[in-house]
Amino acid sequence: MQAFSGVTIDMALTDDIMLLGQVPLFAGFGDDQLGLTAFGAERRRVSAGQTLFREHSPAECAFAVTSGHFELFTAGRDGKPVLQATPGKGALLSELALFTLCERKFTAVAAEDSEVIRITRILFHRLVEEFPEVADIVSARIRDNIASLAAGAARLQNRFV
Repeated sequence: MQAFSGVTIDMALTDDIMLLGQVPLFAGFGDDQLGLTAFGAERRRVSAGQTLFREHSPAECAFAVTSGHFELFTAGRDGKPVLQATPGKGALLSELALFTLCERKFTAVAAEDSEVIRITRILFHRLVEEFPEVADIVSARIRDNIASLAAGAARLQNRFV
């Protein structure tokens, strides 16, 4: 057991806090911020071959992968699934859903028995309300990502002329 804001928590919650601290979006968050997220989130087991979510479905939450890995598919032009990525432990699936209403860009299927932490948009917004510095951390991360995308696009510019 470990103390978190005056409350004793069990090892599973401690494990979730440690894992969330390794997710890029949550890097730099303090123990109280990670603790609130882990405490309010829901851990789910996903069996091999089970679909976690489907492409184009409404996204009201994100999933942090705690074990195993997932295959992310999009529908190809012929309607057959096309594998796009295989994220594993520490990946955050459907990150944009934490910020705004959106739809899933992929179908996620467990490639093996896996576990995820489900984080709702409501929980994330509560985190930002209780810890305004989280908004600053996330804003800086988004700015860095956009700058990186712009630099990558600039490097490709001469290929399309």
